[in-house]
Amino acid sequence: MRNSRICQATPVFRADMENQTLIAITFVGILGLIVSVGAYSAHRTQSTTDDYLLASRSVNPWLTAFSAMSTGQSGLLFLGQVGFAYKIGISAIWLTIGWAIGDYLGWWLFFKRLRQVSEETSTDTVSAFLAQNSRGARWISFISGLIILAFLGAYAASQLGAGSKALSVAFGWNYSLGVFLGVGIVIIYCFSGGVRADIWTDAAQSAVMVSSLLLLFTVAIITCGGFGGLWNGMATIDPQLINFSPTNLPLGFVPFFVGWIVAGFGVVGQPHILTRGMAIDSADNVMLSLNIKAFFSLVNSFAALGVGMAARVILPELMTNGDPELALPFLAQQLLPDVFVGLMLAGIFAATISTADSQILCCSAALTQDMFPQFAKSYRWVKLGTLAVTAIVFSIALVGDRNVFFLVTFSWSALASGLGPLLIVRVLRQPINLAIALTMMGIGIGTALLWNQGLKLSGVTNEVLPGMVAGGLVYGIWAILTRRTVTSTSQ
Repeated sequence: MRNSRICQATPVFRADMENQTLIAITFVGILGLIVSVGAYSAHRTQSTTDDYLLASRSVNPWLTAFSAMSTGQSGLLFLGQVGFAYKIGISAIWLTIGWAIGDYLGWWLFFKRLRQVSEETSTDTVSAFLAQNSRGARWISFISGLIILAFLGAYAASQLGAGSKALSVAFGWNYSLGVFLGVGIVIIYCFSGGVRADIWTDAAQSAVMVSSLLLLFTVAIITCGGFGGLWNGMATIDPQLINFSPTNLPLGFVPFFVGWIVAGFGVVGQPHILTRGMAIDSADNVMLSLNIKAFFSLVNSFAALGVGMAARVILPELMTNGDPELALPFLAQQLLPDVFVGLMLAGIFAATISTADSQILCCSAALTQDMFPQFAKSYRWVKLGTLAVTAIVFSIALVGDRNVFFLVTFSWSALASGLGPLLIVRVLRQPINLAIALTMMGIGIGTALLWNQGLKLSGVTNEVLPGMVAGGLVYGIWAILTRRTVTSTSQ
């Protein structure tokens, strides 16, 4: 009977001051522990740009795995993906499976070589790696740095916005206050410890993410009456919620599923994750790190799907009288004791911060190392660059669109389409010139933008697929024409 009472409840957080105080104490306590991990890591920091940007390439595979997991999943998991499952039901599983396959392939095929080549060429940033040994390297670095600053900055802002959305519901705070809190935490440890502090805190945040999601998932399934009760509840609300095949797919399931596989493969264009591959202590440990990351990422993703579907049964009114992206914090409030509500909120906030801090550091590197290389060797200017980027991201978060799912997936798509094909070419050590490199980036991003915003075809297949294919075709056509020219000349 508890379930039926909850279903009739209006989704608002407890107004009782004593309850909110206990939630706040737990929330602040967990965040304090996370920040202390980052502050402690500063004792291991060396005052060099190499250590600030890549932790002197000495990160062990377990820390790499958990950092990559928490950085990659972020607010998209806790808010966007939960909200997606809430709205469409079990068919959301294909997004998770497709993304996981593509992500695994991207790491498996290219991250070991990325680690090897980046060390051999002494490149500390993604833009420098893209520009290595190329004529016009300065322009490749600048343009790719500009792309990173624009799209990764928007991505980071969406993460701060995601955490703030949850806190504004939990405590009735003004939206901007949550953004300010997130920025303050990022500055504390990023400014002091660089990527080492970032990775250490990511690992701590991942523990909070996994434990909080599994706790809520377990309680929610029990509240629904087990998996059978969940299934029957969704079928009662809308039979389509238990249909494994997504609806309204113009070209059918295959292009839709392949699109999400390629979207996951777009990890090869994400600087905040590529940096983890460059910072690991040995190329030989990449596969170990990948397998650890893949396992816990799947645990998190399936738990998020379960939470989203359970929330649809327990809190169906969110569909018409609320925000499905806030299903998780509302569900936590309904089902968990106050202490665990604080844990849940800390998990959400930790997920958003773990991505935002990584992205801010990557944007800082793009600004000070690639766009304005005169500051590249100055440890002081690199740290000031972090403050400047944080201020930019803070401003975007305050005025930008607050739809987490759209902002994250679109920023991911633009980076994957613009940088991914070029990174593959550089990892494979294939020749390229300035014009083709810039054309690949421009055509890739332009195609993704056109597919998503102009043609409105993202419902057919994710825009990363045509974006990366277009960028790859530019290089393929040039390579064929170049070989023919060389062959004709030699004859």
